[in-house]
Amino acid sequence: MIVQRRAVTAVLAAAALLLTAGCSSGDEGASGTTPTPSRTDTGSSPTQQARESAPPAKGSVKVVRTVTEGLKSPWGLAPLPDGDLLVSSRDEGTIVRVDANSGKKTELGTVPGVSPEGEGGLLGIALSPAYASDHQVYAYFTTESDNRIVRMIYDEQKPSGEQLGAPDTILKGIPKGFIHNGGRIAFGPDKMLYAGTGESGERGLSQDKESLGGKILRMTPEGDPAPGNPFGDSVVYSYGHRNVQGLAWDDKQRLWAAEFGQDTWDELNQIKPGDNYGWPEAEGRSDDSGYHNPVAQWRTDEASPSGIAYAEGSIWMAGLRGKRLWRIPLEGTEVSADPQAFLTEEYGRLRTVVAAGGDRLWLMTSETDGRGTPEQGDDRILELRVS
Repeated sequence: MIVQRRAVTAVLAAAALLLTAGCSSGDEGASGTTPTPSRTDTGSSPTQQARESAPPAKGSVKVVRTVTEGLKSPWGLAPLPDGDLLVSSRDEGTIVRVDANSGKKTELGTVPGVSPEGEGGLLGIALSPAYASDHQVYAYFTTESDNRIVRMIYDEQKPSGEQLGAPDTILKGIPKGFIHNGGRIAFGPDKMLYAGTGESGERGLSQDKESLGGKILRMTPEGDPAPGNPFGDSVVYSYGHRNVQGLAWDDKQRLWAAEFGQDTWDELNQIKPGDNYGWPEAEGRSDDSGYHNPVAQWRTDEASPSGIAYAEGSIWMAGLRGKRLWRIPLEGTEVSADPQAFLTEEYGRLRTVVAAGGDRLWLMTSETDGRGTPEQGDDRILELRVS
């Protein structure tokens, strides 16, 4: 039974709630219970599953190298066409470029208007689908009044610290809170921009299709509702979410999302336009046919999922509180074997994982976000080889 939490009325009250409620997503670091990753039946037809092969039941992860260290509250990670990496700092509101060979960091600049507090700040970043010609970087961040998405021109020819142009706001009015700000953005295979949002601690927003909180949003690069969206002239793509921080597409262009639970189940969902994913009425699998069930679920102390990526036939899911990288092998829209955990407790809290081509992943830690143990090591980016 989902425990109703009191509304967050002030920063101190919110902080106290995070320390005492035992929720996963404030999540990103409260205590939990018995670990049990679980597969669930999503109702895919045997015919569909027979057409798609599954990867081996057991996989592997090898840490090839540490790309860079000394990052401060890193959150978003966007690979550039030349192989270098852009990284956003949640608390500092800056974007830095990391040389993927040497690990050298160069600051692009500070994003104006960022107001970091709690889980809010400068969060996800993404490159324009036309980056080669328009050089635009998109960012999702928290202001004093809301969460919003902007785009900025990145001019590499300008001095360090002055390379970001003035932000052009394409979407505003996403509810903000001390907790549950969502924040992941990514361009899909359709060249539309997708954003995962949180319900900001106001649980009722998730079921309100007029609100942008507790949703996955789909929009054009200009911020308009994307053609074919399920609710007419709205950017809302799916609803009934609690706090979405992971978005990825498989090799069949299907969208997957990772979501924080409260006390019981974190989720991996396969996203269908217009579907209701249940929060706050359902956490994890439900017997109510009106809700789209997760493909897999985990006890909250084993996951607290943030970023996800697709590679080698599996979804790879970074765990914050779980301090591990999950491999979830897929066959169509079902999990083909039990999820596997890698790197458990080796690198601390894991924030973001991004496909790097073929069997490689970029993995970024999150020990300096206020819930980790930075004295045990600065935040870093790792290059992984996976199967």
